Amino acid sequence: MSVFAMPSLGADMEAGTLVQWLVNPGDRVTRGDVVAVVETQKGAIEIEIFETGEIAELLADLGQTLPVGAPLARLATGEDEAPLAVAKPAAGPTAAPAAASAAPPSATEPPAPVEVAVLPLSAVPPAPVGGVVAASPAARTRAAEAGLALAAVSGTGPQGAVLLGDVERHLAAGPAPVADTVAAPPKGKPRLDMAEMRRAIAAAMTRAKREIPHYYLTHEIDLQAAQDWLAATNASRTPDRRLLMGALLVRATVRALAKAPELNGRFEAEPYAPSGPVHCGLAVALRGGGLIAPAILDAAEKGVEAIMEAMRDLVTRTRAGRLRNSELTQGTITISSLGETGVDALTGVIYPPQVALVGFGAPRVRPMVRDGRIEPRLAITVSLAADHRVSDGRRGAAFLAAIDQILQEPETL
Repeated sequence: MSVFAMPSLGADMEAGTLVQWLVNPGDRVTRGDVVAVVETQKGAIEIEIFETGEIAELLADLGQTLPVGAPLARLATGEDEAPLAVAKPAAGPTAAPAAASAAPPSATEPPAPVEVAVLPLSAVPPAPVGGVVAASPAARTRAAEAGLALAAVSGTGPQGAVLLGDVERHLAAGPAPVADTVAAPPKGKPRLDMAEMRRAIAAAMTRAKREIPHYYLTHEIDLQAAQDWLAATNASRTPDRRLLMGALLVRATVRALAKAPELNGRFEAEPYAPSGPVHCGLAVALRGGGLIAPAILDAAEKGVEAIMEAMRDLVTRTRAGRLRNSELTQGTITISSLGETGVDALTGVIYPPQVALVGFGAPRVRPMVRDGRIEPRLAITVSLAADHRVSDGRRGAAFLAAIDQILQEPETL
C-alpha cells in the first residue's frame, strides 16, 4: 500500500486546490495515467500518477487546498497481498463523492481534456466549493469564451463537477446568456490570479539568486544560413506545416548539450549528476500576464519537425490551462526568448533546481564581416545563465559555440 500525495509542480508552488477526481476507489491505474485536476497559480494542471495499482481510497475532497506532500489517495500496488474489496457506491443524487467512475486515459494518448462517464446526477447546478465551481479545465475555458457563469451549468462529473460536454449542452439548449441573468466575466480579466502568480515567481527567483551561484555569457550568432534554409523549406508548405525559427533554436540548443552535458540536469542532491534525457522547458507568456515554463519531454529524441509540433501543442495547452504535472516538474534546462518584443538580449535567472537557462533575443539584420567584406546578415544574441557549482565559463562557452556551429548547418537539424 502506498500513498499518492500532492506533487510539487515547480519551485514556485506551495499548495494546490483539488478541483476534479478522474478515478474512484477500485479503479485500476497505470503509471502516467491522469487521475485528478489541481488548480495552482499556474492554472488547472492534470495530475499523473507515478505507480501502477488500484485506487484503494480517496483521501482529499474537491475544493480542498492542500500543501505539497499532502495525501491525495491510497494506492494498492502489486506488492499488496490481495486486491481490496471496495463497496460500490449507491447510484443517484445521494451517491458518495466518488460515485462517478471512468477509466483514466493512457499516458500515450494526447493530453486532451478528459470527459468521464458518470451515473445520473441531479439537474440542480453544483454548489460552489469555497466560492469556486468544480469544473474541468476545458469546461472553464469554453465557459469563459462564451461569457457563461459555471454556477449556471448542471455538472455531470464527480461531485457535480462541470465538464466540457455540460457546457456545450447548456449553450445548445437555450439562447446566449444575457447580462441581467448571467454575470459574464469582465472583458480582458485574466482567469488566473496574476498577483498570486507573480508572488510565486518572485519567491522562486529569490531562491534561485540566493542559492545558485550564477555566471553569465553572451554570444552573437549569424542566422543567415538558417534563415535561407528555413525560407526554402517553407516555400512549398501550407501555413500550418511551416517551421519557425524558434524550432531551429530549440533543436540546436538540445543538440549542443552533447558538448556540455553537465548543463542538462536538476541539482536536487549531492553529488550532482547530469540528466540523461533532455526535458527542455519553454518559457511561455500567458495572455494578460504571467509566465509558465513547461517542458518538451525527451526533446533530444525529436527532430526539428517534431520539435515544432511539440512547441505548438505546448503553447496552446499552456494558454488553455491543460498541462500535465510531468511537463512542469521534469524540466532539465529552460529556453526563454523575448524576440517577439524586439529585445536584443536577456539575462535570465535559472529556474531551480535546474542548472542552466538559455536566452534568445530578437533576430536582427546587422553588419557582419564575411570573407573580409561587411555584409548585412540576420543575427541573434544568445545568452547563458549557468550554475557555477556544476560548470564554468569555459564549458559554457563551448556550449554556446556548439549552438552557433549547428545553426550554420541547418540541413543537419
